[in-house]
Amino acid sequence: MADAVAGEWRTPANVTRDTYRHPAATLAFFGIEPGQTVIEITPGGGWYAEILAPYLRDEGQYVAAVWDDAIEGQPDYRYRLNKELREKFAGNAAAYGTPEVRVFDPKAPGFGPAGSADAVVTFRNAHNWVASGDGEAYFKAFFDVLKPGGVLGVVDHRAKPGTDAATMADSGYLTEDVVVELATGAGFSLEEKSEVNANPKDTADHPNGVWTLPPSNRHDEADAGTYEAIGESDRMTLRFRKPGA
Repeated sequence: MADAVAGEWRTPANVTRDTYRHPAATLAFFGIEPGQTVIEITPGGGWYAEILAPYLRDEGQYVAAVWDDAIEGQPDYRYRLNKELREKFAGNAAAYGTPEVRVFDPKAPGFGPAGSADAVVTFRNAHNWVASGDGEAYFKAFFDVLKPGGVLGVVDHRAKPGTDAATMADSGYLTEDVVVELATGAGFSLEEKSEVNANPKDTADHPNGVWTLPPSNRHDEADAGTYEAIGESDRMTLRFRKPGA
């Protein structure tokens, strides 16, 4: 894992985020190991893919689950990020090996054959599913694709306890209770919480929500120093397990 995090193939701008995202500690907490089949849900431009695909290259399988490009009318960024991810993998087979890019319908998510994955991981995505009203469908699909005993690892922007639904939808932050309810409702057990991605400097009440903070930086230039000093968002890191062997 240390070699994968230190890999020279990683995008320099991505490496600068390590201080906020703690990839080695986060993946260790999720129990990611060689030999596993690991599905990452909507990896975007590939921040974690740059680590996971090389880590699992020789032993295991990395699967990037992305929105189906064949479905028209999606936001433009989805097509762009899918293209960038495929180009990243194709441009350095020595580092990435043969990761699989697996498409899914964002309105009817399914992530592969039932009971086929050892772990499903997702980073800073659950707030989007909750805002669109699709949270239950996603978590049910995670449960279905995992083997008995498989792990679901979730990292997301953390709202203060008791935050109302409208504020969460507008801000991009979720309470831990919302995520736990979705996961346990799908059949998972909450195994453990970690504070590895906590940031006590983040008050979670910024003018443009979580996107006020780095790396989005949607704020007035005069406020750049203030938000850079805060850093990235305060984040929950939750490990769930599918009951079974």
